[in-house]
Amino acid sequence: MSIRARFTLLYNLILFITLVVFSAALYGIQARSTLNSLKKDLIYSSDAVAINLVPMILADPPGLGPYTTTDPKTFESLSNAEVIKSLREREIVRVLNADGELIAAPYGLAEEGLPLSDVGLGQLQQGEVWWETARLNENLLILNRPVMLDGKLSMILQIARPLTERERSLDALRQTLIAAISLTMFAAVAIGWFFSGYFLRPIQKISQTARQIGDEQDFSRRVDYQGPQDEVGQLAVTFNTMLGKLEEAYKVKTQALEMQREFVADVSHELRTPLTTLRGNLSLLSHQPAVPPEEEADILKDMVDETERMIRLVNALLEQARADSARNIVRETVELQSLLEEAARHARQLDENRQIKIHAPAGLQAAAWRDGLKQVLLILLDNALKYSAGDIEMEAETRDKTLEIRVRDHGNGIPPEKLAHIFDRFYRGERASGTGFGLGLSIAKSLMDAMGGQLAFESRVGEGSTAIISLPPGR
Repeated sequence: MSIRARFTLLYNLILFITLVVFSAALYGIQARSTLNSLKKDLIYSSDAVAINLVPMILADPPGLGPYTTTDPKTFESLSNAEVIKSLREREIVRVLNADGELIAAPYGLAEEGLPLSDVGLGQLQQGEVWWETARLNENLLILNRPVMLDGKLSMILQIARPLTERERSLDALRQTLIAAISLTMFAAVAIGWFFSGYFLRPIQKISQTARQIGDEQDFSRRVDYQGPQDEVGQLAVTFNTMLGKLEEAYKVKTQALEMQREFVADVSHELRTPLTTLRGNLSLLSHQPAVPPEEEADILKDMVDETERMIRLVNALLEQARADSARNIVRETVELQSLLEEAARHARQLDENRQIKIHAPAGLQAAAWRDGLKQVLLILLDNALKYSAGDIEMEAETRDKTLEIRVRDHGNGIPPEKLAHIFDRFYRGERASGTGFGLGLSIAKSLMDAMGGQLAFESRVGEGSTAIISLPPGR
C-alpha cells in the first residue's frame, strides 16, 4: 500500500472515529435532555393535580371504605373538574389507592388503568417517587407519585405521557447524523486523497529524480521544489545537498580513475626503455660466439645502470603513492626558520659548491605537516640545483593572513608552454639532460593539497623561476 493510500486511510479512520464519538455523545445528550424535559413536565402536571384534584377526591370518597371501590369514579363526576382542563394535551392521569387499585380516571376511562410494578408499589409505599415506562398502544413514560397522610400512603397519583414525539425526534436526529457522517466521510476521502497527493508530490519527484539518476548516472540533476520549508521541503533540500556531494564524489572518482589510467600508461612507458635495454643486453650475453671481454664488461655496466634506474623509478612511484594517499594528516604549528635551515642543510649535500640563502623572520610559524613540508622543500631545492646555476634563495613572510615560502633560482627559466605542465606526472622540461623521472613536482603538489595549502610557479625565461608555497599561519 502506498504512503498516499495509508495516509488517506489513517486520516479518514481518525475522522470517522471522531465523528462517531461526537454523534453518539450528541445523540445521548439529546436523548437525556428530552427525557429530563418530559420528566419536568410530568412533575409540573403532577403538582397541579395534587393541589387541585386530590383534595376533591378526598372530600368525596367512593363509599366502600376509605378510597377503595370496585367502580372507580370519573373526574367529570367530581364537584370541580376544571383542573383537568389545565393538563397538557395527551397526558394521562390516574388515581390509585394505597394498594394500587384504580379509584379515579378521566372522561369515562375508568376501566383503563396504567401499569404499576410490585417494586414500584413498594417504593411508593415508602414515600418515594417511581418512574416507569410501559407500552400500551404506544410507549409511555409514567410518573407514580405518592400522596401521604399522617406519614402513610393515602393514594397514588399516576401521570403518563407518550414517548412517540421524543422517539420521532431522536430517530430523525439519528438519521441526520448518519447521513452527515456518510457525506462527510465521502468528502473527506476525496479531499484527503487530493491533498495527500499534493503534499507528497515532492517525495514523488525525489523518487523520480533518484530513479533517473540511477538510470542515467547524471548526478547534476536536482529536485525542483518551490514549496514551504516544512519537513518535505527540508527533505528536498537534504536530497539536493546529498546529490551535490555525490556529484563531487563521482567527479573525484572519475578523475582518480583517469589519473590511474594515465599513471599506469606513464609507468609502462617509463619502464619499457630500461626493460628493453636489459633484454637486449641479455641477448648479447647469451650470443654465440660470446662477445669479447671488454664488450661484456660494458654490457654488464649498462645492465647495472638500468637496474639502478628502475629502482629509483620504483622508489619515486612509491613516494607519489604515499603523497596521493596523505588525505587525513594532522597539521601542527611549524617553526619555519628552523625547518628552512634543516632543508637547506640537507640540500647542500647534493652540491657543496652552491649557496642556499635563507630570509625568514624569527618566530614565523605555519600550520602544516612538518615532514611533508620538509619533503616539498627538498624537492624544490633539488629541482633548483639541477636546472639552474648560482645561488638559491628561500624567503618566508606573511601576506594577507597567508604564509608564503618562496624558493627562487637564477636559471634559464621555464617557457610558458612548459610551465602549464610542470605538475604533470613524468613530465620533464629538459628530457635530454635531466636525470629524474618527472615525479618530484607532482609529489610536492599532492603533499601541498593534502595539507590544505597551495603550490605555484612563476618563471621568466633567462631570469629564473620561483616556487611559491602558500599555507595558513600557525596559531
